Amino acid sequence: MKDQQTIVIIGGGFAGIELAERLLKSEYDASVILVDKNNYNFFPPLLYQVATGFLDVSNISYPFRKHFRSEKKFSFIMGELQEIVPGDNKIILNCGEVFYTKLILATGTITNYFGNKSIQENALPMKTISDAIDLKNKILERLEKASKISDEELRAKLTTFVIAGGGPTGVEVAGMLSELRKDILFKDYPELKNAAFNIYLIDGLPNILAPMSKESQQYARKTLEGSGVIVKLGQVVKDYIDGVVHLADGTSIPSENLIWTAGVTAQKFNGIPEESYGKGNRLIVNSFNKVIGATEIYAIGDTCIMTSDPAFPQGHPQLAQVAIQQAKLLARNIIAKHQGKGRKPFIYNDKGSMAIIRRNRAVADLPGPFKHFNGFFAWLIWIFVHLMSLINVRNKITTFFNWLNSYITKDQPLRMIIDPSKK
Repeated sequence: MKDQQTIVIIGGGFAGIELAERLLKSEYDASVILVDKNNYNFFPPLLYQVATGFLDVSNISYPFRKHFRSEKKFSFIMGELQEIVPGDNKIILNCGEVFYTKLILATGTITNYFGNKSIQENALPMKTISDAIDLKNKILERLEKASKISDEELRAKLTTFVIAGGGPTGVEVAGMLSELRKDILFKDYPELKNAAFNIYLIDGLPNILAPMSKESQQYARKTLEGSGVIVKLGQVVKDYIDGVVHLADGTSIPSENLIWTAGVTAQKFNGIPEESYGKGNRLIVNSFNKVIGATEIYAIGDTCIMTSDPAFPQGHPQLAQVAIQQAKLLARNIIAKHQGKGRKPFIYNDKGSMAIIRRNRAVADLPGPFKHFNGFFAWLIWIFVHLMSLINVRNKITTFFNWLNSYITKDQPLRMIIDPSKK
């Protein structure tokens, strides 16, 4: 048909999935092509539970083709974006070329090592499913190794964990490792009952959970320290060489386990002019999420920065809710424009933020008269919100029963080393 449009979405995270669903459920006559380097969607806020053996990969991931199976106007391409050719309305993937009417970049972020090659090569990131699986394997392999050696110095390095980054992910990893130490480690590894198993949480800022309220920051730190986590603030990891974490103040921590959650950055794409990028390589967009200096190219979620929202003149926080809300409005605006109707500029509705610390302990900053919650009630809110945010009913049910089993038994039988790279 003459008016048939082709909407190409790069990235199947929160923003990409939400946009595709909204467009496909409407009466808008357009084909939707989703491009992603993986063939599945996954839920990043629960990666740390996969990495520590408390959830299975299948609990937080789901295949794109299965999810959109009933949608006749949908197609999926497993591939990576290599170049955008705006003059031809074309993208070049590692597996071919695709033409578009509108291109939406929803590529999220990647781990930022701040240019330190040694950290990049030796630290353990936690940004993808592969990262989480690798981290779990490394933790278990090092515990197995530590259980067999008599060298106390090496054993201490193998059982010491340093987490760089005091944001929600770093706090959640530290809390989960403290639970592993308290409830599971010495049952599975009686040989390690005298091992150090020190857990360090390091951040360059004066407080952990920097975007959250002072009450949440203080409660989280007190809870972690009460669980035996060593919190070092106002410190940054300067280097990581030969199993030793070097801090900026000249001190060091011998450890074979540097878990890197210290920062993210957006990606740059060939074909997009340099002036279209802002802080953190985020694409500069107007109030309708259109990329500045481009035609029919949009960006949503973590990969973009918008300064037109009066409440967020420096850009929105890189949170799931921002991505979802931008996707919803962009779908509405694309349809409205096609129908000759007016569009609405994006205004973020801040629904608050939360972080889990450990069993029965979480913090939540919510809008309204009761702005701050902590402890068991905040933990229940966190559980409910994250269950409801999973992509489908199957994932909700399996995750709930995994959590229920873990809560009752204070254990989880998912600590298997499964490494496909090993023949």
